[in-house]
Amino acid sequence: MRADAQRNYDRIVEVARQVFREQGYDASLDLIAKQAGVGPGTLYRHFPSRDDLIDAVMQAWVDHVEETAAKALAHEGGPRDVLLNWFEEYVRLISVHKGGPAKITGAMGDEASPIRTKCQVLQSASGRVLDQLRAEDAVRDDVSSLQVARLVGGVATVADQSDLEPAAVRPMLEVLADGLLK
Repeated sequence: MRADAQRNYDRIVEVARQVFREQGYDASLDLIAKQAGVGPGTLYRHFPSRDDLIDAVMQAWVDHVEETAAKALAHEGGPRDVLLNWFEEYVRLISVHKGGPAKITGAMGDEASPIRTKCQVLQSASGRVLDQLRAEDAVRDDVSSLQVARLVGGVATVADQSDLEPAAVRPMLEVLADGLLK
């Protein structure tokens, strides 16, 4: 990619990240192009669809998911503490942008979704946490990481759409955790 094209790409992603955070994933792409100082044609050359742009915005998030899962696995405390810590981090990870929890949770398990690789990274991170707890015989064997991702994502979606504070979200996550633990 030419240097000027790379600058445009990076600027569009940076502006999109800010706009999506403020207005959600349905924000105007024309507004993003304008704020990035490029024309709509430049935006669409780099990102033929809204989902392509969302995918680019989420790449840094994917890297952060990996770091967060590693920290969750190293979290001190009993299985319930580890699970709740991961659930709270999970909610935080998918709630960075308004509308993000619904977008991500809705794409979980959808092989045709343009953000499926991002969802797979998140689901895999949840799987690692569950596998560690299964190795300790602390969590049910009949629950998949996809189910957990959808359940915690559902709580995050309600919190996002209702503008709930983290203190109101934790009791719902406790119910989920208690249902998963042996």
